[in-house]
Parts: sequence; structure tokens; C-alpha cells
Amino acid sequence: MIPLVVRAREVWEELAGVPVAFAPPPGGVRVVVSPRSGLCPAGWVGAVALGGSALVTAPDDAAAGLVRAALEGLPVEAVVDGVSVREVLPVARVLGPAALAYVSPSGFRPVEADAVRVERLAAGHPDVRDLERAAGPEDAGEAALDEITSPVFAVRDGHGRLVAAAGFRTWPGQVAHVGVLTAPQARGHGLARVTGSAAVAHALAAGLLPQWRARPPASRRVAAALGFEELGAQLSIELA
Repeated sequence: MIPLVVRAREVWEELAGVPVAFAPPPGGVRVVVSPRSGLCPAGWVGAVALGGSALVTAPDDAAAGLVRAALEGLPVEAVVDGVSVREVLPVARVLGPAALAYVSPSGFRPVEADAVRVERLAAGHPDVRDLERAAGPEDAGEAALDEITSPVFAVRDGHGRLVAAAGFRTWPGQVAHVGVLTAPQARGHGLARVTGSAAVAHALAAGLLPQWRARPPASRRVAAALGFEELGAQLSIELA
């Protein structure tokens, strides 16, 4: 397996909350009981597919037995597909799937900010909260800039308003979980790539593994432009 897959798997194995490893590829699905899993909200079932196999956590033995019987016969890609999972499990709610993408120092394609100035702000700066309100709760929740531990890399418009920002939250396993947000009126001008590039460069300089988890196609395109490789996906399932 390529080094990025190996390192990404180590991260999610640690987040599983119990000693476990991904099933051997190709096609393996491993289900374990982990009430404190970091793969999903508390009490839910969490599934992550990376490099041709999947790791699934369940909150208790009963749920694990149900999930194991349903999912272990599915192709790996179906384990993180909401439609396929609904066909074999009693599902109340689903979060995702979200694509999981990673980038190495050699694969990173930085974007130079020729026409705009990228400003560095402290995490939690009030201007970032204004940007989140302008973008709306759904997009702000996807970017999760309120959770970052890095500086904020931001761009302002001609009136001094913040119109794009990016940063990352440090996860276990030396991962930089990147978030990017652009105001609706400023989209389509490459600002997400500019601010995202600054955040990724900062993470790589600190020796971290940048991770881009995204559902919207536009966000996934930004990640691809910066050199991220989609290696898998994540899905969270609340059983009915």
C-alpha cells in the first residue's frame, strides 16, 4: 500500500477507540465494539473505508452483531454508501458519506496568491464568525472553522470584510484536518484554493498529515486542485 494509505489507516485505527486494525485488503470488512469510537457520534455506527478494506465500529454487542451480519457480505465501497446501507440495516439517520483525501509534501500543489493578500488571524477571531454567518449554518458546519487549532488564513474584499478563510484542527496521529469556507458572493474566484493552500502549507511545515474530508463536489475539486488524493470515505449510521 502507498504510504499515504498506511498513515491514514493508522489515524482511523487510533480514532476507533479500541485496539484494532483494518481488515486485510482487498474487500475486508472488520466490525468491532467501541462505545467511545471517534469514527461517529456517540451511540452510532461508524464506517471508514481506506485502501480496499473497511473498519466499522458499533456502540455495543447487539449492534455489532446486527451490523456484522449485514455489512460483511457487502463490497467495501457499499459499506460507506448510505443507499446500500439502508437496504441491509434499519437506519434512522445517516451522516455522509464524506470523501477522505490526503496529500504528501511531494504531491502538494501550492497556489500562489498573486492578486490577493492572505492574512493570518488567530483562531476564534470575530471576523471569522461573521464569515460563518454570511455563509450559512450548513456550509459553516461543513468547514468547522470554529474548531480549528491552527491560525486562520484569510482573504478580505475591498471593503475589509472577510470573504474566505481556511485552517485546520490537529487530530490524533499528527493529522491536520483542514476546513475552508468562502462567502457566497465571493465563490468562483479561486479563494478557497488560495486560503486552503496556505493552511496546507502550514500543516506540512509542522510535519502534519493534511486531511480533507468533504461531501460537496466543489470542496472535493478544491482538494484535488491542491494535490489531495481521495483514498476512501467515511459514513456514520444511527440505527433505528
